[in-house]
Amino acid sequence: MAQLTDDCFAFSGPLLRLEEMERLILERISPVPETERVRLHGARGRVVAADVKAPVDLPPFDNSAVDGYAVRHADLAADADTKLTIVGRLMAGARAGLALDRGHAIRIFTGAAMPRGADTVFMQEDVTVEGSHVIVPKGLKLGSNRRLAGEDVRMGAVVLPAGTVLQAQHIALLAALGITEVAVRRRLKVAIFSTGDEVVEPGTPRAGAAIYDANRYLLAELLERLGAAVTDLGILADDADRLAAALREAATGHDLIITSGGVSTGEADYVRTAVERAGSLVFWRVAIKPGRPFVFGRRDQKLLFGLPGNPVSALVTFLMLVRPALLRWQGARQTALPAHPGVLAEPLKNDGPRRHFMRVKVDPAGRVSSAGAQASHVLSSLAAANGLVDVPPQTALPQGAAIQVLRWDRD
Repeated sequence: MAQLTDDCFAFSGPLLRLEEMERLILERISPVPETERVRLHGARGRVVAADVKAPVDLPPFDNSAVDGYAVRHADLAADADTKLTIVGRLMAGARAGLALDRGHAIRIFTGAAMPRGADTVFMQEDVTVEGSHVIVPKGLKLGSNRRLAGEDVRMGAVVLPAGTVLQAQHIALLAALGITEVAVRRRLKVAIFSTGDEVVEPGTPRAGAAIYDANRYLLAELLERLGAAVTDLGILADDADRLAAALREAATGHDLIITSGGVSTGEADYVRTAVERAGSLVFWRVAIKPGRPFVFGRRDQKLLFGLPGNPVSALVTFLMLVRPALLRWQGARQTALPAHPGVLAEPLKNDGPRRHFMRVKVDPAGRVSSAGAQASHVLSSLAAANGLVDVPPQTALPQGAAIQVLRWDRD
C-alpha cells in the first residue's frame, strides 16, 4: 500500500492557492509498492514499475529502407552512371543468404535484410533497368537508404524508464522488441459516489426538481483511462451519518474514495462533516474557478476527495488535484496535465478574483476559441471543449495571444 506522511492538519481561513494544495496532497503520497506483470493488450494507462531494457537490437539486422537495388558503394563511378548486373532478389522476411560481389546488384524490398557486401540502396524510381542490368546514377552517398542494426535501439538500453504511463506508442515499442509482458504498479482501487437528495440515476423516473447524475459517469471514464479499478457506489442522500458510514466502509477495500456534491457551505452540504467523522480533514476550498469548494482528507492510509457537484467544477478539480495524486500513487514520473501551445482566435477575459480554467476548443492548426458559456453547470460547452486555458484573475487575453492549453483528452 502506498504510504502517506505524518498526521494531516485541518485548514481554515483564506482560499488555498492551487499549487499549495497540490503540494500538500502530493507530499503525503509515496508510490504503491505492489507490482504485477501484465500482457501488453490492456496495459494502456498502467505505470511502469521498473526500467524496461531492450532484449535485442532494433532493427535486429541491417535492412533496406526502400524498394530498390542494393549495391557496393565502392563499385560506383564518381563522375558517371554505373551499370551493374542484377544477380538476385530479396523480399522482406527472406533469409539474407545472398552475397554481393564486385559489379553486381541485388533487387531488394523495404525491410529486407541487406545482403553480405552491400552497403547502399538505390530507390527503384531513380534507376534504369535494362534486362539483367541496372543503371544507377552518380552522386548517392555511402550508406544511403540502409538501416543499421541497433540504430533505433541498442540491446540493453533503457527504452521505458520506471514511472512511464503506458500509451499506445510505448506498447508498440515493447512489441517491436518482442516483449509480451511488462511490470507495472498495482492497479489502484477507487470508489466513487455522488451525493444529493436531488440527484437520480439516468434512466430512472425524474420526479419534481430532480436532476440526472452525470458526475459518476464522468469520473469513471477519467479514472479508467488512468488505469484505476473503479467501484461505483451509486448515489447517497444528504445525511452526514450515512455519508460518514459510506466513507468508512469504502475505505476498507479501496485506496481512494471520491465523492461529488455536498462540499460547499450550504445547510445540506454534509461531505466535509462526513470526512471529519470518518477520518481527518486536511483542507478544503481552493482559489480557482470553477471548483472553489473541494475537500481533501484521509482515513488511515486512504485518501478522501470531495469534489463539487457542478459537473465542470468536478472535472476541473479532478484534473488539477485528484489526477496528480492518482498518478503519484502509481509512481508516475510526470503528474502534470499535458500542456500544448496555441494561439487565441478570440479574446478570453477573467474579471473575477480567482484563476479561471476556461473551456476552449482547439482546432488542428492550434487556434483556440471559447467552447461556449463558462458557468460551472453548463455541460454543453464542456462537451464541445477539448482543453482548458488558465486565465489569471483580472486578466484579459487578447486575440492572437500565445497561450498554453491544458488537454485532458491526451491521457
